[in-house]
Amino acid sequence: MASGKKEAKEPKEHKEPKEAKKAPPPAVKKGPAKPERENFRGIVRIAGKDMKGEVPLRMALLRVRGIGHTLSVSVSNIINEELSIDPYKEVGELSEEQIEKIDHILQTVHHYKIPLYLFNRRGDYRSGTDKHVIMNDLIFENTQDVEREKKLYTWKGYRHAYGQKVRGQRTRNTGRTGMAVGVLRKSIIAAQTPQGAVGGAPAKGASAPAGAPAVPAAKAAAAPAKKEEKK
Repeated sequence: MASGKKEAKEPKEHKEPKEAKKAPPPAVKKGPAKPERENFRGIVRIAGKDMKGEVPLRMALLRVRGIGHTLSVSVSNIINEELSIDPYKEVGELSEEQIEKIDHILQTVHHYKIPLYLFNRRGDYRSGTDKHVIMNDLIFENTQDVEREKKLYTWKGYRHAYGQKVRGQRTRNTGRTGMAVGVLRKSIIAAQTPQGAVGGAPAKGASAPAGAPAVPAAKAAAAPAKKEEKK
């Protein structure tokens, strides 16, 4: 016979959720190690500039001060004709003798058949010839040009001397030197407050501050008449 009371169910044990298993990271496929090349240098110095050996010759020429994109193409073609060096050859594979010859070509670019409009010193002030200078020579020539303009006190020299823009650019928003933009608040307050007289009295025409004691009336200008002396 079934009893009317329901049997109490035992509470189920609390089971912690299982942690999701993290998938292992995918294995990174490593390519074959680059074989070490003989006589390959990691750092190469061309025209006084250190460069990585993995850089191609044409790109390495762009890092020389005074050589731009167009001139680097012309110079790399000259190097290919004179030294039979591929413009896309890595500079780390070049020998010391080849680098010395490349330096000589870079120093005497104006002696080769290159359009004159690519030179940076056309009609030089001292020699009167068309030439191209690079690296420290270019910095020296530019400095001498600026000093000459200052000495002659031309308009360019005047602008250089005062640190202003030389080629007619606007100076309303940019090109400011010295203090920060705007006026300091203290200087505005000092300009608005009137300068007091001796003893802290307000200046002429300035109203006295509120709550200050009244100034006593001025004495009569005329002195009292002296009594007649008795005979």
